[in-house]
Amino acid sequence: MSLPRGFIFSQSSLQDYVDCQRRFQLRYLLHQKWPAVEAEPYLENERRIDQGSKFHQIVHQHLVGVPENEIKISIANDEVLEAWWNNYLHSIRDGVLASIQLDNNPHFEELTLSAPVGDFRVLAKYDLLLCQTDGKWLIFDWKTSENHPKRKWLANRLQTHIYPYILSKAGACLGGGEAIDPDLVEMIYWFTNFPEQPERFSYNQASYNDDLRTISSLIAAIDQKTEAIFPLTPDTRRCLYCTYRSLCNRGVEAGDIHHLEEWLEPDAPDELRIDFDQIGEIEF
Repeated sequence: MSLPRGFIFSQSSLQDYVDCQRRFQLRYLLHQKWPAVEAEPYLENERRIDQGSKFHQIVHQHLVGVPENEIKISIANDEVLEAWWNNYLHSIRDGVLASIQLDNNPHFEELTLSAPVGDFRVLAKYDLLLCQTDGKWLIFDWKTSENHPKRKWLANRLQTHIYPYILSKAGACLGGGEAIDPDLVEMIYWFTNFPEQPERFSYNQASYNDDLRTISSLIAAIDQKTEAIFPLTPDTRRCLYCTYRSLCNRGVEAGDIHHLEEWLEPDAPDELRIDFDQIGEIEF
């Protein structure tokens, strides 16, 4: 099964391939729909996903100038969302996010960039990009997970590599036409439940070269696959939180949401809803 020409990769699709090749095939090549829940209790899982999506929305609104009192009203009586909002406000005024509002630093919210890698394109959708007066670019990604993930887990996620790579590769359009030096890029995960414990990953030219090789190798491997059915992950614990588990004869019961974050985070709904035909707000 070859890749369709014009196929666009993302950190989510490539991570799916790394985690389970069959999941990548079912989701992105076959567009298989399957009526199963990701985790139980189902309603709690849906609530968490919905709250995560709303938090991204209200931060976006705040960064584009919507008054704080109007945002607070929109939160209504959601105590979790209100706590996240208060943590965000504290961090952006006096905490680790304070640089966002300093010196009128230019910033870009909910921005998608894409760049070619071989015969295909790879996109990255950023929660927030910030250019500091010293020329340094900060990539902020909001995380609404209940627990603080281990740094090693984050370091191994493709998002930590693809986002800085795409910004360095395709960010010239944001910097007046000048390419962005990888040594001036930093990735920052900020956690709604742990506002003063961000995880920061610096970037450099060596990382850029390594990531290009990794991403290129992954895409080439996928493009060269000939099997009718891609292999299942050997780690059956991942199947507990995969909606295709019954289709793949890996059980019918979903995993407990309270253990979900030990393995992975819920799918990023915004990215998965991206209409790939509409990509290209800014392209290199």
